[in-house]
Amino acid sequence: MIVRPRQNWLRMLFVWNGSVLQSIIPQLVFMAIVSTLAVFTNGRIFGEKIPLNTAPFTLFGLALAIFLAFRNNASFERFKEARHLWGNLLIAARALTSQLNRYLPDSVDDAERNRLADLLIAFTYALKHQLRHTDPTQDLQRILGAERTAALAGKCFKPVAILDELRGSIVRALGRAPGSDATCWMFEAQLDELGKSVGGCERILSTPIPFSYSVLLHRTVYAYCVLLPFGLVDSTEFFTPLICVFIAYTLIALEAIANEVAEPFGLAPNALALDAMARTIERSVLELGDRPLPEEFVPASTYQIT
Repeated sequence: MIVRPRQNWLRMLFVWNGSVLQSIIPQLVFMAIVSTLAVFTNGRIFGEKIPLNTAPFTLFGLALAIFLAFRNNASFERFKEARHLWGNLLIAARALTSQLNRYLPDSVDDAERNRLADLLIAFTYALKHQLRHTDPTQDLQRILGAERTAALAGKCFKPVAILDELRGSIVRALGRAPGSDATCWMFEAQLDELGKSVGGCERILSTPIPFSYSVLLHRTVYAYCVLLPFGLVDSTEFFTPLICVFIAYTLIALEAIANEVAEPFGLAPNALALDAMARTIERSVLELGDRPLPEEFVPASTYQIT
């Protein structure tokens, strides 16, 4: 995720880090070459010009812009829902930690309370790694230790396994204390919220935007950009490459942004900062337990935070 202060209008024109320009330069170079060929071959091949004008491109461009808008809205809805789920995860983690601190019987010692908090933190990191298809071993060993991490090695859904262990540990800690049934239901409400966040994230991860939509949009954008110079060359002449590259930048960049935002758990510059959010949850849980805090994530020199 790109995190940077708001720039003035002039500096925004030259922002490099965080824009998709660096990823679409080859396409823009290709469009510049096609536009240049359109200028220098106009009327020179068999003495005939390609019979195109701006009218069909105006109508087609309007329809394409609407299609791109719908595609970007669909992508942003996925991004927004993913951020909402991780926000709920933070709220539930803080509430559960506070309840563990206040409602567990006095017979539960600090070591056991810390172990429950560690399970909650490990759950968060396991979910982050599952969504990014990365190896959670290093983070889990740091939080739970090598032995407990090894016990999770064969699990396909590590966040669910850790959540189940946390639920069982809370039930055992409550034991037969007075009012334990009502207290158990209170804890269960927060554990259910954590489980819903896992399920919601898995739904987004396993249900991409239909591939046929992406293919149709991709083909349409490039067909429009390739044909556009031949429709403009008679009216814009030697300015055709400049105008066509600018239009191509707008359309291709919108498609690239939609592709990045549609995968909110990835490692692209505009994806969610799961590392930072997991660290925020860890710091919140540890702070409620009066334990030392790890360093807070700060954006890199490129204003990107993962």
